[in-house]
Amino acid sequence: MSARVPNVPVPETVDAWRMVSARRGVEGRVPLERFRRLRDALEDAEGEVSFTLDFDRDELQVPYAELRIEAGLPLQCQRSLERFVLPVALVQRLGLVRSEAEEAALPEGYEALEVPPDGILVPLDLVEDELILAVPVVPVKPGSEAVERDWPAPEPEAAEERENPFAALAALKNKTPGKPD
Repeated sequence: MSARVPNVPVPETVDAWRMVSARRGVEGRVPLERFRRLRDALEDAEGEVSFTLDFDRDELQVPYAELRIEAGLPLQCQRSLERFVLPVALVQRLGLVRSEAEEAALPEGYEALEVPPDGILVPLDLVEDELILAVPVVPVKPGSEAVERDWPAPEPEAAEERENPFAALAALKNKTPGKPD
């Protein structure tokens, strides 16, 4: 486990390679309103996100950043149009790579994160990226699926009850020209 300094503001940037060498991490609690790209997908920006971002190397000496996020995302249900809070609790292990070629060498269970040449990462951007991926394409409030199941499907009409749409044409065809009805 990496060393973290609690109760310190989240740094704007970190040097990924130095953080891996020192086996350090950052943690924070950030209001949802700070995540500008995420806000468009939310009903409102009430709430906060807590996260930890720990840097280390695994037993194969693969450098990684482990991101843990807990949040409640306020969304609008697309069935009921009601506001609901989607709980998000995720853990993502990001394998730090310098190029796409290194990505293929990552062990199973790692998501590749290409680190820029200067090694600088923005922790809140990583958190925001994962939260954006956690938002469902069509948000549905848990429990609203039952609405569909509670409504019975309409009964099919009996064949003899339905009027044939071509009956009027058949009546016209059977009429002899010049003869009144």
